[in-house]
Parts: sequence; structure tokens; C-alpha cells
Amino acid sequence: MRWLFVVIFALAMQAGAAHAQSTMLGAPPSAAPVHKVQSVMLPVLDTTPDFDAARATNAWLAQVGGAARARSDAYTEGGYWLLLLDFLYGLAVAGVLLWSGVAAALRDYVQQHTHNAWVQALFYGAAYGGIVTAAAFPLSLYQDFMREHDYGLSNMTFMAWAGEYLIQFALALVAAAILVPPLYWAIRRTKHWWLWGAAIVIAFQIVAAVIYPVWIAPLTNHYTPLADGAVKQKILSLARAHDVPADNVYVMDASRQSSRISANVAGFLGTTRIALTDNLLAQTTPDETLAVTGHEMGHYVMDHTTRLLLMMGLVILAGFAFVWWGFGEAVAHWGARWRVSGPGDLAGLPLLAALFSIFFFIAAPVTNAIIRSAEAQADIFALDATRKPDAFASAMLKLSPYRKLDPGGLEEILFYDHPAGRARIAMAMRWKKEHVRDTDIRDSVALNPR
Repeated sequence: MRWLFVVIFALAMQAGAAHAQSTMLGAPPSAAPVHKVQSVMLPVLDTTPDFDAARATNAWLAQVGGAARARSDAYTEGGYWLLLLDFLYGLAVAGVLLWSGVAAALRDYVQQHTHNAWVQALFYGAAYGGIVTAAAFPLSLYQDFMREHDYGLSNMTFMAWAGEYLIQFALALVAAAILVPPLYWAIRRTKHWWLWGAAIVIAFQIVAAVIYPVWIAPLTNHYTPLADGAVKQKILSLARAHDVPADNVYVMDASRQSSRISANVAGFLGTTRIALTDNLLAQTTPDETLAVTGHEMGHYVMDHTTRLLLMMGLVILAGFAFVWWGFGEAVAHWGARWRVSGPGDLAGLPLLAALFSIFFFIAAPVTNAIIRSAEAQADIFALDATRKPDAFASAMLKLSPYRKLDPGGLEEILFYDHPAGRARIAMAMRWKKEHVRDTDIRDSVALNPR
């Protein structure tokens, strides 16, 4: 779903719950059927002196080639152009609403029917959201449904997709109802509204991270306890060993949407929960499952939720400062034509949204780098905790149908919020060469003293 009117709120939700929703997969709308990837395990824990990490990395990557690699690259690279299209389309919708006078007319209508400023902001935000959602629907239909089916990346019927589209729209309206009135309250009462606005959104981030696993995730998926067995016991043992406060493991019915393999350790401030998708259990080996879950536990152990809240909070603060400056400049030039008097004028909401869209589009490499560094740390944690570099590498290959394995350096910086497949596999192979052999020797001596 791509609604410009909630760009602030969607980004806040994403940043606040980035750890909660984080998977090893990146962030596509849906993932590919992994049975199309034929990966053959390299010799497990090969610790011969001549083991070459670079050669092993290339051997892993060579397992996905030909049409499968071309299709993966085409899907990913097409997504870059769609990011630009989304951005320009959103700016165009905001521009039409401002220059046509629709934004001002909507403000006049709301003010005529209610005299409470808080209620006015609430109704204006809801009405504006409906207009923008309707305008963006054709683009969302193509990107999130038609294109996904063209690439074989979705299991959803149109009715199922439409149902989730409406759920996400409802969530966006709730977010707008929570954030728009206090934001305009702050704008109208202080010259430093950009500081208060940032504080409001950051507070919303924290709430989103807390409630996500309990109230948000179950709206689109069912969660059931994982049946007792070796996999569950290994996961819980790994959790106990690293002080992850979970006494159960849940399974999410993600197969109703796609064939994505993923897991998460979601929650914050007491709502932590380990969840695996049914696809992960069905399409990976027990070692791969543990490697993926170990990555997700790494986010919790290294307190990435707090880190992302702080780092993204700084980005949002910078975003509000940019909007504060940009709004003044834009209104000085075109405010009379738009009938927008200042930042406290509800008719300026499309301008607020457009300016935030511009800022976050430009800042995408920064936000990507913040998230990507946390994901790399979680990868290292998974390797240290599970000691399964080959299973980790094999799992990375199973993500290739929708994520280009070997992008260029600049390409990864600009577009990737997770390390690329090559980088992750190379890390696993370096870990395997430099870490496993010595650790195995020490463990062997400790377990079999002479």
C-alpha cells in the first residue's frame, strides 16, 4: 500500500517496529517460491587448511544461474524504477490537490461542519487519506498484486489481496487519527513545532514496537504454537542460552500470502515472541531453520529495537526540520495560489506529506545503512550462536528469486536495507574459515581431556 498521506506514519511504524518485523529477507511485499532454487550443500564444516572462503562463496552463488538469476535480477532492478515511480506519483497527487484547490476546498468543508480544531484535523486526515488511497489504487494493484503474480511471487487471490489492502488502509487511518490531531495541535501552539512533531512520531514508534506482535500481526495472519519436537527444543534452548524471554515458539500461516521463508523475534518492553512462518518449516532443513531463527534472536540480544528507535528518531528529527524549512519556502512562493496560510492550515497537509516524501526519498541510503548494519550484526550473531555457516549460506540462496544476489557496490548502498546475498554468504564463509577450526579443537580438548 502506498499512500503519500501517511508517509510520516508509515515510516514511523516501519522504523519503530523494524526489529519486530525484521526477517533475513529484506522487505519485499511477498517472496518467491523457494522450490525453484536447487541448492546443494557444500561439505559441512570443511576445515581443511586450504579452504578458500572466496572460492566457496563463488561456488554457492554459482548454484543460482541462468534463467533463475536473470529473473531475480530483473525483478529486483524493476523494483528500483518502481520506487522512483511511487515517489513521483505521490508528488503528482499532492500537487494536483494543492494546485486544483481541492485541498483548500476540503479544509473549508470540514471547518464549516465542525468548530473543534481537534475534530477538524481528524476528519481532514481521514478524508484526505481516502482521496489519496483511491488515487494510488491502480499503482498499488499493479505493483502489489499483478506484478507479484507475473513473477510467481504471490499465492493470493484478488479478493484475499483486496481484503489485506483494506486492513492496511484501516491501520493507516488509525495511525493518522492518532497522529494528525496532536501534530496540528503542536504546530498551532509553538514556533518549534518541528521538535514536538518529531517527539510525537517517535513516541508512536515505541507504541508500534510494543503492540505489533500482539495487536497488529494477528490481523493478517494466524499464530499457533509450534508442535513439540526437536526443532522447537533447539530454538528454545538457543533462546534460553541467550536470555531471550520466550517460553514458546509460534507458527505463522504465511503460506496463504506467499512462499516466503522468514522468522521474527517480535516485541518490545515485555511483548517479545518468537515466530516462524509455516514456509520456513516446510522448505528448509532443521539447520537452516535454526540459522534463520538465530539471526532474529540476534536482533533481540543486541537490543536493535532500542538502537533503531534512537537512530531513526534522529532521522525523523532531521526530516521534521527539513519540512519546517521547506514548508515556509513553499508557502512564501505559492501559498496564496494554494490558499494555504501556514503550517497550521489543514489545507497544507498534502504539502507536509510531499515534503516528507522528498526527505525520506533522499535519505533512503541513510535509513538503509542504519538497518543494513543491524542486519549484518544479526548475521554474525547467528553464525556465532548456531555455528552453522553452510546452513546459513544455503538459506541465503533460497531468498534469491526476489532479491538480486550480487548487486554492485553503489546499488547495494542505494537500495538495500539488508546485506546482499553475496555479502552474507561471504561473511559466513569467512566465519567458517577463521572460526570453526580453532573452536572445534578447543571444544574437543574440553570435552575429551587427557
